[in-house]
Amino acid sequence: MGLRPGTACWFELLVPRADLARTLARLAETETVELETGQRPDHPFELPGLSAGVAEFNDLERRFSGWWPEGRLPALDRSMDPVAAMHEACERLRAWTREAEPLIDEAERLDTELARLDEFDRLVAGDNPALPDFGLLAEAGPLLAARLYRLPADAELEDWPASLLRQSLVDSSRQRYVLAVGPADAVARLDDRMTAIKARRLMLPAWLPNEPEAARAALAQRRQATDQARRTTAERIDELNARHELPDALGVMALMQWFDGHAPALPVTEHFVLVTGWCSDPDGRALDRVLSQSNIQHVLRRAEPPAELEVPVVMRNPRWARPFEIFPSLLGTPGATEVDPSRLLAVVTPVMFGFMFGDVGQGAVLLALGLWLRKRIPVFGLLVPFGAMSIVFGFLFGSVFANEELIPALWMHPIDHPTLVMAIALGFGVFILSLGLLFDALRCLWRGAGLHWLATRAGLVVAYYGILGAFFRPELLNVTWLGFAWFVLGTVAVSEHNKLLELPKAIGELLESMLQLLVNTISFVRVGAFALAHAGLSAAVFGMADAAGGGVAGGFVIILGNAIVIALEGLIVSIQTTRLMLFEFFIRFLTAEGRRFKPLVGPGTIFRPTGRSST
Repeated sequence: MGLRPGTACWFELLVPRADLARTLARLAETETVELETGQRPDHPFELPGLSAGVAEFNDLERRFSGWWPEGRLPALDRSMDPVAAMHEACERLRAWTREAEPLIDEAERLDTELARLDEFDRLVAGDNPALPDFGLLAEAGPLLAARLYRLPADAELEDWPASLLRQSLVDSSRQRYVLAVGPADAVARLDDRMTAIKARRLMLPAWLPNEPEAARAALAQRRQATDQARRTTAERIDELNARHELPDALGVMALMQWFDGHAPALPVTEHFVLVTGWCSDPDGRALDRVLSQSNIQHVLRRAEPPAELEVPVVMRNPRWARPFEIFPSLLGTPGATEVDPSRLLAVVTPVMFGFMFGDVGQGAVLLALGLWLRKRIPVFGLLVPFGAMSIVFGFLFGSVFANEELIPALWMHPIDHPTLVMAIALGFGVFILSLGLLFDALRCLWRGAGLHWLATRAGLVVAYYGILGAFFRPELLNVTWLGFAWFVLGTVAVSEHNKLLELPKAIGELLESMLQLLVNTISFVRVGAFALAHAGLSAAVFGMADAAGGGVAGGFVIILGNAIVIALEGLIVSIQTTRLMLFEFFIRFLTAEGRRFKPLVGPGTIFRPTGRSST
C-alpha cells in the first residue's frame, strides 16, 4: 500500500584496494548506498595515513587555497591505490610550497603596494587645497613625528590635542583622511586613539612630490614598475604549478577529503578493502550491475547487520508525494514499524487548504508563485497543489479574486451556509482522526502487538464512535459504555502488575485519552471557521471598494485587499494546516523514531575548486 516505509539492507563488499576510488564513486552514482564505516573488531586495519594526510592538506588549504589553480579530480575509470596517490600528491604539495611560499609572500607584498598606490592616486586627485610634503614628513624625527590616517565614515574628531597640528584631506571618492604632525610622544598617544575609532594608518611615501602633476607622474611610474613585478611573480608561480602538476595533486587531495568524510575507517589489508554499509535497493542488483559494468572485481554479500547498529529507514514515496514528506519530517523520520503518511497528506492537506482558501484568482496566484519558487526554495513547491486545490474550491464557492458575482457557485457560497460549512469541517476531522486510529492499529500489528491493541485501545475506538453516533441516535450511547468497559477491563487484564492497582490507572488513562480525542475532533472546526473568515474577508474587500466610490480608488482597494488576503490569510491557513496535522493527527500514531537513509554523495558532487588565478 505504500503506507509502511522500507528499511535498508546490510551489505558487505570486498574489492581490490587499487579499485577503492572507482568503487566508491560508482556506488555513489547508484544513490542507493549509505556507508557504515565504524571500525569493526574483527577487522583491525584502516586506510593508513588518511587522516594525517588530509589534516596536512587542510592546513595548506587554509594558507594557500587563494593561490592554487583549479583542481582536477583523477579519472575514476582506472585502478588507483588511494594511499599511494595521496602520498604522491602530498609530496608534490610540499615541494610546491617550499618554492612557492617566498613568491606568494612577494606577490602579496606587491598587491598591498598596488592598493597603496591606488589609494594615494585617489588622494592626489581629491579636492584638496594643497598636498603636504610627504618626503619631509616621512623623515621627521626624532623629536617630531607625522602620521596619515584614513578615517571611518562615521568618525568624529573631537578634543584634538593642542600640541598637534592637523590637516584634513579628502580623496576623489570622498574618503576622509587626516594628517597629524607634532611631538613624537603626543603622536604615539594619538595612534592609540585612532586605533580605538578604527582609523587606519598609512605609511608616508617619502618619494611622492607635493605638486599634483609631478605626484601623478610619480605614481604612474611606480605603478607600472610594480605591475610588471607582480606579473613576473605570477608567471613564476604558474610555472611552479605546471612543473609540480598542482591541479592533479589538488584533485587527488580533494578525493582524499571525500574519503576522510565518508570512508575514514574502512577495513583494509595489503591488497583488499571491505566496504560495508546499507543499501536501499531491496535485492542489491543495482550494486552488482554497476560494479560489473565497471569491470571491478568484487564479492558482494548480503548479511545480517551488526546488532548494535540502527537500521536506516528508506522513504519509498512516488515523486508526487515526496514534497509532503516535509510534514512528518517536522517530528523526525517514521520508524520501520510506523505508517508513513506522505501519500495520504498529498491528498488531504491540499483539500484542507483549498477548503479554507477557496478562490480561483487567489489560488492561481499561489500556483504561479509555487511554480516560480519551487526550484529556488523547494518547500514553496507545496504552493502548487495548494493553489490548484484553491482554484477547484474557488469554482465550487463561486469566488474570483474575492468577487462572488463573476461566476456562479457550483456548490455554495460559504458565507450563506455557515452551519453546513462547520459540519463539513467537523466531519472531515472525524475522518482524519479515524485514519489516525487505524494507523495506530497498523503500528501495533507491525510490531507484533496487535492482540494488545485489540484488547485495550480498540475499546477507545468503540467508545469514540459511540459518542459520535449518540448525536444522531441517543441509544448508541450504550456502545460508548461498552467501549469504556472494554478499554478498562482489557488494560487490567493484560497488565503484568497488581490488577487492583491497575484499575484506577486504567480509568485515568481512559478519561485522558477520550478527552484528548474529543478535543482533537473539535479542533477541526477551525477548518470551517477559516473558510468562513476567507469569505468574510472577500466580502469586506468589495465593501470597502464600494465605500471608496468605485473607479480607480475602488480598483486600488480591490488589488490591495486581495494582496493582503493572499499574503496574510495564505500564511495563516498554511500554519493551521500544518498545526492540525502535527498536533491532532500525527499524535495518534507517529513517534518518528526512525533514522533516515542518507545516500553516499560522489566526489564530483561535493568537490568545488576554490583556487584563483595567480595573475
